[in-house]
Amino acid sequence: MEIRPILSTLLRHKTAATLIVLEIALTCAIICNALFMIGERITQVNEVSGIAEDELVRVQLTAIGNDDNAEAQTRSDLASLRGLPGVTAATVLNQVPFVNSSWNSGVRLSQEQTQSTLNATTYMAEDQFVETLGLKLVAGRDFEPDEYLEFETVNGTPGSFSIPATIITRVMAEKLFPGEDPIGKTFYSWGEEPIRVVGVVEHLVRPSMQGGPAQREYTMVFPLRPTYNLGGNYVIRTSPERRQEVLEAAVDLLRKNGPNRIILDENTKTFEQLRSEFYQQPRSMAWLLAIVCIGLLLITALGIVGLASFWVQQRTKQIGVRRALGATKGQILRYFQTENFLLATIGIVLGMLLAYGINQLLMGKYELPRLPLYYLPIGALALWLLGQIAVFGPARRAAAVPPAIATRSV
Repeated sequence: MEIRPILSTLLRHKTAATLIVLEIALTCAIICNALFMIGERITQVNEVSGIAEDELVRVQLTAIGNDDNAEAQTRSDLASLRGLPGVTAATVLNQVPFVNSSWNSGVRLSQEQTQSTLNATTYMAEDQFVETLGLKLVAGRDFEPDEYLEFETVNGTPGSFSIPATIITRVMAEKLFPGEDPIGKTFYSWGEEPIRVVGVVEHLVRPSMQGGPAQREYTMVFPLRPTYNLGGNYVIRTSPERRQEVLEAAVDLLRKNGPNRIILDENTKTFEQLRSEFYQQPRSMAWLLAIVCIGLLLITALGIVGLASFWVQQRTKQIGVRRALGATKGQILRYFQTENFLLATIGIVLGMLLAYGINQLLMGKYELPRLPLYYLPIGALALWLLGQIAVFGPARRAAAVPPAIATRSV
């Protein structure tokens, strides 16, 4: 296929050619960034939490006024919850995954360190924490019975206190002690005493999105028994098919077990519901971006179809002459497809540069991560295919122009 005649024709229609190139460039730039943002949100929605979500329910309650007997009340509640039919484990937490608030603390590797190495969220655990959440220990062990402390006692102790042990996530262990065995290592967080790592769990997400995706699993667990009025979260594990039954029974039991408390019905639900609501915004954003991409591709395709149809109509005489001189239908078809390929290629090259510029702007304004380079060929391939499909119809009509009609028009 001779390229020179095509370039010569495009130069005679510079305005129309420039407009379609700019449209393709803008579409390519937006598509590349939009696909990246959609991918980010899909990854976020599908992230692994580390807990047995399909077996867990949460009951949240709050005390009316101060409860001086909260520790005993909590022990009574847990004993009663664990006795309910269908309950395999139950615990009380200061925070739960998939909410928009969390306990966070800086972590240092030495006492003299002034800047934290990282910021981690803190779960307070009582005896059935690991069993209830279904966490997977990949190194070390669970807490020993003599390592548990009552949070109210620690919180009311004047001066320094010591947390005897901690369990952290694998991600946090790799960040603090890269390439080393974290078991037995220490760090500093609460107070001035070192905290010894005794176990590592595979996953456990931070309740909120603080710190972004990179810090989702900077999580540490302290053997501090919280009371029900510290977050007010009872988490109960049961079989998936009995969740609703157990949830209703737990609510009735807690209402009878302590009348001076309020069950927060809007926050009392299964963890699958909590997860679904937590990721509603990124899920909606992904759909919105997908709709924008489809709309933009459709508009670009219509632009290519319109321009190609216009040029076919304008060049009917030229096409007829070529057909009369022996050009086959296939050669006419390839002419228009090659012409579109050249325009799309110029647009795509400009679009890639524009995509990079838009990503730099988004990084500066909204702290988005850098656009991975593999999204550029994905966007380019989409635009090339779109151009070839869009131009195929007009090109076929051009190829169908009979030489006789063209000859009569000379």
